[in-house]
Parts: sequence; structure tokens; C-alpha cells
Amino acid sequence: MAMKGPLVALLLASLVAVGSVGAADSAHWSYSGEAGPEHWAQLTPEFGACKGKSQSPLDLNAFVRGSLAPLKFAYKAGGDVIVNNGHSIQVNYRAGSGVVVDGHEFVLKQFHFHAPSENRIKGRSYPMEAHLVHADQAGHLAVVAVMFAEGKENKGLAELWHSMPDHEQERALSAPFDAARLLPAKRDYYRYDGSLTTPPCTEGVRWLVLKTPVSASKAQVATFSKVMHHPNNRPVQPVNGRTVLE
Repeated sequence: MAMKGPLVALLLASLVAVGSVGAADSAHWSYSGEAGPEHWAQLTPEFGACKGKSQSPLDLNAFVRGSLAPLKFAYKAGGDVIVNNGHSIQVNYRAGSGVVVDGHEFVLKQFHFHAPSENRIKGRSYPMEAHLVHADQAGHLAVVAVMFAEGKENKGLAELWHSMPDHEQERALSAPFDAARLLPAKRDYYRYDGSLTTPPCTEGVRWLVLKTPVSASKAQVATFSKVMHHPNNRPVQPVNGRTVLE
């Protein structure tokens, strides 16, 4: 999916805003009611991909074993703004960090959270999921998903939650945040081809779902959910014959 010029700018605007700001937000959407996920594709022609055949998230099972190369993360402290956009809590990232997939570099643009998790692993839903969204120069996308299981307080989340806006607003973080603090030590992963999980539901996204969850306390997940006022997870989508590699 080679994209150039205005299309790249539009797509990256939707990534940075998770569908809430700028040209990509031409129609109101939500997680329930008449503007909920089952209606996204009908809200505006720009959201037509939401009824596509390669949509995310998925319930990951029936895996095919493949020779997946290790992910090569090159993250440094670069998260500088935390945003409540009404759909998620998101941290925007400075240039300079990324991940290498298939020998190809993708730059980290932002990361954000969903509760409960959007993807499932072997039928299991997790209390929360982080999506680290990357793009290359041509606009191709790669999302690294990290699951949060209930357990000890997560120190990285604690730092972010301290600055989390409780209404639609953005705030500068007091110090640059390193997204590597949200990654597990073991980074084996599942891979599939999918889409953005929010409008415009653009397809052609490389999904890299880490197998090992990290911990978050029950209180941390509850704090996020209280600020969102509602679950912010899209239901799992049909596999439609896609291969999930492990």
C-alpha cells in the first residue's frame, strides 16, 4: 500500500489523533449507540474501510508457525505530550525512536490505550492493551500491541497517569517518557495483517502482538476506565481466512 502526498498526511493525522482531531474526523463516532462500531462504515464514505475483509482486532488462535525474525526496538525517551482525545489516552512521540520489521524501519508516532483489550489471545481478553503506532516514510503502518494483566502497579503507567487529563485536553509531560518501559522483557510475538481499530479503519497494517503481558494494578486500569467513562475497545472482527503467525 504505497501512499504519497496528501493521503499520507491524512492518514498520519488520524494516527496522531486516534480519529479525534483534524481532517480525519469528519464524522462523530463512538463505541456505543448509533455511532458505535457496527455503524462506523455507514457514518461517512471516509469510514468505508470499516466493513473491509482485513479488519482488526482479532481473537488470535489457530496459529501458523513461521520463522518470525526478532523485533528490533530502538526506543529512547521521546514521549512529550499526553492527550485525552475523548476516545483514548495517547502519548505523542518525538522523532528518533522506532522498530525494525522485515529489515525495514518504522518510526514510533504515538501510543495509546484500550480497556478492556481489543485483541484477544486464545479467547482471553486482558484488562487493558497498549498500541504503539509506527509508520514508515511511505505511510505503511506497524502496530505493536502490549497486553496488561492484573498484578503489581506498573511504574511507567503510574508516571503517565499522574499527568493524565480527566477531560479532553493535552498536557506536556514533565520529562520525556521512554516507551520501552511498557514493553515486557520477553518479546516473542504473533503477527497478522489487519487495520486501524478506530475510524477510518485503514487496512494494510502490520500487527505485532507481544505474547507476554506486563502488569498493571486493578486501580490503574480503573483510573483509566473512569476517565474514559466507557469501554473503548472495538469488538473482535472476522478472520476471513487470514494467517496468524507465531
